[in-house]
Amino acid sequence: MSKNQATWNPADDDTIVVRQGEELHLERLDTYLQGSFGHLDDSPLVVRQFGKGASNLTYLLSKGNWEAVLRRPPHGPVAPKAHDMAREYKLLKRIHAVYPLAPEPYLFCDDKGIIGSDFLLMERRTGIVLDTEFPASHNPTHEICGKISETMVDRLVELHQIDYEAAGLLGLGYPTGFMERQVHGWIGRYNRAKTAEIEGVEELTKWLADHVPVSQKGTIIHYDYKLNNVMFDYQDLGKMTAIFDWEMTTIGDPLADLGSAMSYWVQEDDPDILKNRGGKKPPVTILPGFMTRDQFIEAYAKKSGRDVSQIDFYLAFAYFKLAVIVQQIFFRWKNGQTSDERFSTYEDAARGLIQIALGLLNRK
Repeated sequence: MSKNQATWNPADDDTIVVRQGEELHLERLDTYLQGSFGHLDDSPLVVRQFGKGASNLTYLLSKGNWEAVLRRPPHGPVAPKAHDMAREYKLLKRIHAVYPLAPEPYLFCDDKGIIGSDFLLMERRTGIVLDTEFPASHNPTHEICGKISETMVDRLVELHQIDYEAAGLLGLGYPTGFMERQVHGWIGRYNRAKTAEIEGVEELTKWLADHVPVSQKGTIIHYDYKLNNVMFDYQDLGKMTAIFDWEMTTIGDPLADLGSAMSYWVQEDDPDILKNRGGKKPPVTILPGFMTRDQFIEAYAKKSGRDVSQIDFYLAFAYFKLAVIVQQIFFRWKNGQTSDERFSTYEDAARGLIQIALGLLNRK
């Protein structure tokens, strides 16, 4: 490993040393950056990796006082239409102009000779990302946890209120029949990534296919909106400074976005398969003061004016979609396309998520 891929400012505690097998070619990348950004100095290129993601690979680049974030697809074969860096770049260009919480993209590079894949570069945002614990500088009071919850609801409602036609995003997706395509598309993805028979999956997929609701009026949806994909101000945890990971964004049913968000929103009385997902400590949302899922959904309904009476379908589908995502990652690990040992238990995670989804089928 190059020395400069292991050197970093100690303040960058959200990054790790680049994982073995996921290094970037520093010399070629440095030359490319010098040609693309004429103002860069001759400081050595330093690369660190954001270690928490399990999909695209994301790196922090720095040269002197200049910083940028690089995103590239994972190694090995990927699902069709997944990890589309060109699409994410074009989307961010439009979204950032009307919703500044989306980071500004700098450029897209389709020259695979630079780092072995195409990639995009975007601005670095700074702040606090909450996941399994609060930083030592902040006491998670009941008031603060409630404020964070309200902010999460408010920013999602605001995203869904954007006039996507005026923003030039009319061609981003096809809202008519959105949920029908989603359900059958994700069932197909599951079948392509299947590595073992999972009890109940046929019952679940049949129920989903038979109960697809008529899609609500389309909005911009992030489709991966969760606490550890957003960033808060260092001083004010009620102020959001960024939302990340826009690769799944489209025009679709806003309740699919809400359901997806709630599949990640864990509460204190949830089973361990949700609280300890991926072998991690439970997320901070189990702490007193954070909204429950039902409270979050109720707040969203009140602020957006949308009918959420069929939310159990959207939540069951969201858990299934999440099961498919982790199954796809396990498929890549099992076939040697990644050596990240975090993924070795993901088949069990998929099995557990299927059972959670099944439990919503007849909930009163």
